[in-house]
Amino acid sequence: MTMPSWQETTAGGHKLGSMARAALWLIQEVGEGEIFTVAKLREAFPDIAQIDRRMRGLRDYGWEIATAREDPELRSQERRFVTRGKDVWVPGQAKTPSHKSSITSAQRAKVMQEDGYLCRTCGITGGEAYDDDIVQAVLNVARRPVTLADGTVTHQLVTECQRCGRGTTDRSVDLPELIAKIEALAPLERSVLSSWVKNDKRTYSQLEVLWGLYRTLPQESRKAVADALESDGTDD
Repeated sequence: MTMPSWQETTAGGHKLGSMARAALWLIQEVGEGEIFTVAKLREAFPDIAQIDRRMRGLRDYGWEIATAREDPELRSQERRFVTRGKDVWVPGQAKTPSHKSSITSAQRAKVMQEDGYLCRTCGITGGEAYDDDIVQAVLNVARRPVTLADGTVTHQLVTECQRCGRGTTDRSVDLPELIAKIEALAPLERSVLSSWVKNDKRTYSQLEVLWGLYRTLPQESRKAVADALESDGTDD
């Protein structure tokens, strides 16, 4: 099949979706290894709402598009088209990945129970008001990409509130890297982390509590605390 133009809306008798057209635009207008901006992408598709979100969907089909998080040379609004994946404009190539299948009510209930009915991103509970006291949190179940020890990527279910779910932050997890960092901890640090994990809750030491209070003080009070720390605690 001849590669259609990104400007076409149909090819070979079938409709070209916005994700397929974004893929063609990357190939024909940007080129692998090159940088583009979100503004340029939107300029190319002025009639398609959230075209940047449609483009992100290409990652499910093997396309690698780096952001500033993965590529420190990039600015916040820049992207790098690293590698093309499946030819999603070809019929049959853009089938929904298995990890995108719907989550059953039983699965949702089980995940939320195991997660303690907490958003595992921000820690809020269902029905709890956010700091702005305007909106109450609604919990849902999301799929989070996790890289396993053999290098394969699986999508594991996790509880997340709707507000965190609307974010654009990449929350993928490299499990071997995380475990390696844990194994590199000093024995005392590992013991403290282990207690947090067992209780599924972080406990704060007296020093951390005092530091948190100090950070809230006005300058004059901060100076008084600093002076007290310099003192040996005895009167002359």
